[in-house]
Amino acid sequence: MDDHVKEEDQQLKRQVTRRSFLKMMGGLGLAGITMSLAGCGATSVAGQAGGDGWLPQQYQGRGAWPAQVRGRVPITPDNPSIVRDDQKCILCGQCLEVCKNVQTVVGHYGLPLADEVVCINCGQCALWCPTAAITERDDTQKVLQAIQDPNKHVVVQTAPATRVALGEEFGLPPGTWVAGQQVAALKRLGFDGVFDTSFTADLTIMEEATELIKRITGGTNMPLPQFTSCSPGWVKFCEYFYPDLLPHMSSCKSPQQMLGALVKTYYAKAKNIAPENIFSVSIMPCTAKKFEMQRPEMNSSAHYWHQEGLRDIDAVLTTRELARMIKQQNIDLNKLPEQNYDPLMGESTGGAIIFGATGGVMEAAVRTAYYFITEQQPPANLLTLTPVRGLEGVKEAAVDVPGVGTVKVAVCHGMSNGRQVLEAVRKGNAPWHFVEFMCCPGGCISGGGQPRSAVPPSDEVRMQRINSLYQADARAQRRESHENAEVLALYQNFLKHPMSELAEELLHTKYTDRGKKVKEMTA
Repeated sequence: MDDHVKEEDQQLKRQVTRRSFLKMMGGLGLAGITMSLAGCGATSVAGQAGGDGWLPQQYQGRGAWPAQVRGRVPITPDNPSIVRDDQKCILCGQCLEVCKNVQTVVGHYGLPLADEVVCINCGQCALWCPTAAITERDDTQKVLQAIQDPNKHVVVQTAPATRVALGEEFGLPPGTWVAGQQVAALKRLGFDGVFDTSFTADLTIMEEATELIKRITGGTNMPLPQFTSCSPGWVKFCEYFYPDLLPHMSSCKSPQQMLGALVKTYYAKAKNIAPENIFSVSIMPCTAKKFEMQRPEMNSSAHYWHQEGLRDIDAVLTTRELARMIKQQNIDLNKLPEQNYDPLMGESTGGAIIFGATGGVMEAAVRTAYYFITEQQPPANLLTLTPVRGLEGVKEAAVDVPGVGTVKVAVCHGMSNGRQVLEAVRKGNAPWHFVEFMCCPGGCISGGGQPRSAVPPSDEVRMQRINSLYQADARAQRRESHENAEVLALYQNFLKHPMSELAEELLHTKYTDRGKKVKEMTA
């Protein structure tokens, strides 16, 4: 046996010895042994599982042995959003904890499954994993190859939540505003156009508010309450567990997908670039966006040009992936001068910026819906809609709108809270006209692709990021989506008006009943 084979054999033995030892100890049922597993934080208290480390309170009870094996969530090899490194997994059960109790996915359907593993792609398991065994699927090389291709015109968009979290990967405090430095870094990486997803957040509000008014005034047969549709994890959750309520879902695409469709139509025409030569990238706080970009219906540009093979978005990178790219290119984010987004799709309002926080979509929509209905600027209290702010699981507010009456709204984040609202709607006990759903606790600021500044994610970090978004809104020159000059130019020069035929083609979508993929839990 040569030295190379011997070394591989020794490595294999080292890998299995620890697992075999732990299995043996568990089989003996020995109690009171103190040991610390890599990645578990503080040393365990003798006879007590977990000690005072990162484990949730329900895991602090006494067990048969110090660090009980609790299993893990199923992740298929073809999952477009997340992957798992089995060598790093310590079977601590943190991923099960968040998936079952916070997101109410695993364990909330019967077995056997039809033909796929149920996953809403939210990536919260990646945020809760103490060893980083679960991560986003890495697409950085795909993007770098496109940048290096002289035949490709590569553009990128950045979501609001990324600019209050990216700095944490470079040693800055949570919530530090790095929008200008992020743009500068992207331009140094070689992107040909840098756009703001907040631009299409404003556009989403224009479309969504128009749709809401139609529902309230009887201009459509679609039911109330209207659900928001910009969180792809939430959309897939509804498709799996509440497909009967899909008629309540707004037909608006997410801001990411709206900008993707416009890049290869509106932007391509304005710049006289063949759409097949454009490579469109988005920087998102969200692993579910990787799934969303692959949905079959997200190819409006192909229909527009009657050209097969076009996808509206070609690659999605998380905040963490962008940080790795910046570091690999030896770019010091902290020393970069601030730069602005490129024109045409780079302007945004305060209402768009707060999309990244739970309650932000609702607050922005109420501002513009009020203006559309009354043709008057919303009163000051609607510019700080306190009842829908904060981290309470389900929030409600009532807004008096002249000519319509009282419009009742609700906001929820985290799918365990979402289930409460959905059950009320299903039972006919929902008094609301409009409901915002965000898949991730805290909203996009705590998406599955954000920096792991606390494991599990802490409300303190969430609030620091949220407060940074609200501060940016407060100091914005324009705070209402209908004031965005570039959005108004888009309608004037291309779309004509909200929910026009072309707007319907590019900016709206339909949903998939996935209810047959799962079995309801039996009593």
